[in-house]
Amino acid sequence: MTRKKKRKSRKNKISNLTNTILGILKKERNKAFNYKQIASKLGFDDASSRNQIIKKLHQLKAKGDIEEVERGKFKAVVNTEYFTGILDMSARGNGYIISDDFEDDIFVASNNINKALDGDEVEFYAYRRKHRGKQEGEITRVIKRAKSEYVGTIQIHSKKNFAFVVADNTKMYTDIFVPMNKTNKAEDGDKVLVSLEDWPEKSDSPNGKVIKVLGKPGEHGTEINSIMAEYGLPLEFPQEVETYANNIDISIKPEEIAKRRDMRKDLTFTIDPKDAKDFDDALSFTVLRNGIYEIGIHIADVSHYVKPDTVLDEEAYERATSIYLVDRVVPMLPERLSNGACSLRPREEKYTFSAVFQMNDKCEIKNEWFGRTVTYSDARFAYEEAQAIIENNPKATLGAVQASQLNTSIPKEVSLTEKQYNTKPEIAEAVVILDRLAKKMRSKRMREGAISFDKVEVKFDLDSDANPVGVFFKTSKDANKLIEEFMLLANRKVSEFIGKQKPKKTFVYRVHDEPDESKLAQLQTVVGRFGHKLNFKDRNSVASSLNKLLSDVVGKKEQNLVDTLTIRTMSKAEYTTHNIGHYGLAFEYYSHFTSPIRRYPDVMAHRLLQHYLDGGKSANEELYEERCKHSSNMEYLATKAERDSIKYMQIRFMQDHQDDDFLGVISGVTDWGIYVEIVANKCEGMVSVRDMKDDHYEFDQDHYAMIGRKAKTMYQLGDEVIVKVKNTDLVKKHLDFYMVGKPEA
Repeated sequence: MTRKKKRKSRKNKISNLTNTILGILKKERNKAFNYKQIASKLGFDDASSRNQIIKKLHQLKAKGDIEEVERGKFKAVVNTEYFTGILDMSARGNGYIISDDFEDDIFVASNNINKALDGDEVEFYAYRRKHRGKQEGEITRVIKRAKSEYVGTIQIHSKKNFAFVVADNTKMYTDIFVPMNKTNKAEDGDKVLVSLEDWPEKSDSPNGKVIKVLGKPGEHGTEINSIMAEYGLPLEFPQEVETYANNIDISIKPEEIAKRRDMRKDLTFTIDPKDAKDFDDALSFTVLRNGIYEIGIHIADVSHYVKPDTVLDEEAYERATSIYLVDRVVPMLPERLSNGACSLRPREEKYTFSAVFQMNDKCEIKNEWFGRTVTYSDARFAYEEAQAIIENNPKATLGAVQASQLNTSIPKEVSLTEKQYNTKPEIAEAVVILDRLAKKMRSKRMREGAISFDKVEVKFDLDSDANPVGVFFKTSKDANKLIEEFMLLANRKVSEFIGKQKPKKTFVYRVHDEPDESKLAQLQTVVGRFGHKLNFKDRNSVASSLNKLLSDVVGKKEQNLVDTLTIRTMSKAEYTTHNIGHYGLAFEYYSHFTSPIRRYPDVMAHRLLQHYLDGGKSANEELYEERCKHSSNMEYLATKAERDSIKYMQIRFMQDHQDDDFLGVISGVTDWGIYVEIVANKCEGMVSVRDMKDDHYEFDQDHYAMIGRKAKTMYQLGDEVIVKVKNTDLVKKHLDFYMVGKPEA
């Protein structure tokens, strides 16, 4: 009998009980547990298991590993210092924690992730040991989930009465378990949006439920809606928000005009993209005596209509930004405002918020004024039309062009009526003079250390079914830079006006920190491959050196690669109430003031400026800092969504070119393959080292190269190569190439 009891005891012994109990208590170290609660967490309800737990608790207490805080209730004794940070998962299942407590990221192996997911705020402790030069850590608990909804493809196991959702996001390392009664009638293989519900202690996968069926993978509508769902972007405005917007009085009232500076008689016009539907900024131009120009930067007065603590304001704040996908815009404001009341359309009176400057021909500002106005836009230019005026009137001076000459001197592409010319004959001259002033302001910025990023934007020609029939590149010309300089002027001067006030007043700044030295060193290593050199002696030499680099690569094969890598060396611009200046623009003070239709920080800036103009006290800094963080986060999500939509459309475009050879530039080399960017359309794909059959290739990290063991053929970062499409995966937004070889010399 005794032997049987011993065998039974040995059979029921709970393995690794010490570490299991300590793990439970340390994970929730602020809570106390009794033996019943621990047994429940472990899934035991028999007397033998409970007795083992009771015995182990008292052993651990005697050793000083845990303490009994009240009769029968125990907590872990914590001797380790814990930290917090944000988890950044890799596609391989490991992760890195970004923490303010450490200068470098903390490496976390997959077995120490402890059910944390990408972007989660986590608690962790750091080991003394290192992994490939990085300090290693272990996540102890998830403080806050970054998101609870994921897009993926559902796999239904009807015989077993459950399903799994395989997430599109490559950083999501686990499938999501879905019971059949929570599949929302999704069919096997459907793209769905699934919500996480819980993650049981012993389960490898979290439990979830399907909250929306998005459609069949690969279809255009499904994939664009999937991008929006992945980032939590709304498909439409709530009805109550639309109703509120539709009931706003948008008429121009005499009593409201009386409260504003009336600038309706000043020559005013807009310059925007030709397909723009909302015009949130306009320029006015007047010539004063003694060679002084009065230039007004007029911004739609969104804050006049979007009042605090309304459903409209709450919705605008939650969205925080308009998002521009390849085939649609997800606006911050309902159309009645964004394309109507707040759009500075030609030949319409509008309420505006203005920054007005009096300057001479050297761009020296002699006077400035900020406040609410009412304006009338005389004309609307597309960038191409304004560019045509600049290019065809290089020597225009004030008073040299008469109304009768304008119809011949302005190219036919400029869509202004003859009546408009005769009414405002100086409009072409205004454009030319403003261009001249803008070039002087830009030159001054560059001399003071601003960095000139003119990165090429990829755009698509779409047919009526949103199929990409062509790819083109959007570049910034004089007309674009004209508008940019005056918007920068308004943003800087509004920020400076408030930032220099005493006592200090809370404001929303757009800040940009100095680049990281280690990233600059990495950039030097890469661009040195193309024969470029950088000078890091001091701040000004860094800026001038980067500008020279960006200028030198224009039109060269490595331009997009160098532009991208240079941008990556920069810190991320963000919104905050704590001003540190803007490194990239070389401004001591900078804010966003000029696009309140599409950016919520600009709405906040308008409100704060008016509040201070009215003599108000400093606003609640903590409240505005929280709003700044939310706006920065939403901007980051918008950027990722926009990039995903471009990547998706590039892959759709390449589907129809699977038999073509393409000239590309090697944009990245890793131990698993070579990344190549096609010169003609900027589409990037990967050549897997497994598909390079002509030799056994090995990765040379020091030279950013893949080298053949036998023939010593080298494929190095920046090399031109010929590739052919192997596979286009719209769901994973991944493009695979075959390596054809190097182009003939």
